[in-house]
Amino acid sequence: MKYVVVIGDGMADYPLNELEGKTPLQAADIPNMDYIASKGVNGTLKTIPEGLDPGSDVANLSIMGYNPKKFYTGRGPLEAANMGVDLTHGEVAFRCNFINERNGKLADFNADHISTEEAGMLIETLNQTFDTFGTFYLGTSYRNLFVYKDEKAASLKSVPPHDIVGESVADNLIKPSEDTNAKIINKIMLNSKNILKEHIVNKKRVNIGKNPANLIWLWGQGLKPEMTPFIEKYGLKGATITGVDLIKGIGIYIGLTNINVPGATGYYDTDYAGKAKYAVDALDEHDIVFIHVEAPDEAGHAGDIEEKINAIENIDSKIVGKLLDDLPNFDDYSISILPDHATPIYVKTHTKDPIPYAIYSTKDNRDEVKFYDEFSAEKGSLGVMSGYKFMNNFLTDSYF
Repeated sequence: MKYVVVIGDGMADYPLNELEGKTPLQAADIPNMDYIASKGVNGTLKTIPEGLDPGSDVANLSIMGYNPKKFYTGRGPLEAANMGVDLTHGEVAFRCNFINERNGKLADFNADHISTEEAGMLIETLNQTFDTFGTFYLGTSYRNLFVYKDEKAASLKSVPPHDIVGESVADNLIKPSEDTNAKIINKIMLNSKNILKEHIVNKKRVNIGKNPANLIWLWGQGLKPEMTPFIEKYGLKGATITGVDLIKGIGIYIGLTNINVPGATGYYDTDYAGKAKYAVDALDEHDIVFIHVEAPDEAGHAGDIEEKINAIENIDSKIVGKLLDDLPNFDDYSISILPDHATPIYVKTHTKDPIPYAIYSTKDNRDEVKFYDEFSAEKGSLGVMSGYKFMNNFLTDSYF
C-alpha cells in the first residue's frame, strides 16, 4: 500500500463577496480534488489544539500524526534542524524574519520577499554586530534563524510578524518586557534598524523601488524537541517534498527523507509539476510521501484572491491530477488532500477553524459528498476529528 498526503498550506478560507459568497476552494476549478472527495470519504480536522497558536508548525505536526501538546516546543528549532543547526543544551532557536518597518509600524513581514543572496549579506553583518548574544543563520529569503544562548528565553511570549502587519512595532515586542532576556532580545531587534538601514543591500533595494529589509523580527522560539521516529511510530518509511524549511525540519526530527525538488520555492512560482513527479518517483522506495505547497498561504497573507485561486488550481491540475494518473501503477494506494490550517483572505493570517479533508483509496469506499470544499466536508462521513488522529486513521483505513 502506498500513501500520499497533499497539503495546500492555508488553502481553506471564508465565503467572499468578491466570489459571490463562495470560498476560493468553491470558486476554483478543481476537478481532481472533487474526484477525490466524490469517490472517497470526507470530514474536518482540528489541527490546532486548544491553547496553541494556529501556526503551520503546530498544524503540520498534527497532520503527520504527532500531538502538538506533547511534541511541540516552538517553530525555531524545527527550522534549525533543516538548516543543519544542531541545538545544544540550553540554546534557544528563534525564527528571524527580515521585515520592513515604516513610521513605527510593521509594514511588510517579508521585506518584499528579499532574495536569499541579499539576506546572506545582511546575516553576515548582523553576526558581526550581535555575536555576544548568539548567532544568526541564513535560511531562505526572509526566513532565517537566530540561536540565543539562554534557555530561559524559551518561555517568553513572541508574536508572528504576519499576524501584526500594520500594527505598532513597539506594542508587539517580546514579553514580559521586564524580563532580562526579553530586554536583550528586544534591544537586538530595535537596534538592528540602525545596522540595516545603511546597508548597501537596502540602499540598492530602495533605488529599484523595493521595500528595504530594515528590521529583524525574532519569534517562534523554542528548545530542541524529542520526537519518536515516524517509522518506529507507524512502521512506514516516509518522505517530504516542500520548499519550506519548517516542514523539512519536522521531517528531519521524525526521520523522514527530505526530497529536494529543483524549483520548489515556497512561493507562487514553485514547481508544482516537479513536486508531483518527484513524489511518484519517491514511492518506489518509500511507503508514504507528504507534498506540501506554501503558495495558497502566501496568497492568503497577501489578501490576494486571484493568486490564491491560481495556487489552488495549480495544486489540482499539476499535482493532484498527476498523482491520479500515476498512482494506479501501484497495486493499492490512498491519497488525501487537505490544508494544514485556514488563511482567510479577509483575515490575512492563520485561524483555528477546522479544515476540510478528503481521502480516496483503492478500497473504493465513499460517502455522499460530491465536492471538495469547506462546507461539503462538514457533511462527510468522517465528522470532526483531532488533527493528530488523522494519520493513524489514514494508514490503518479505520475510517472504512
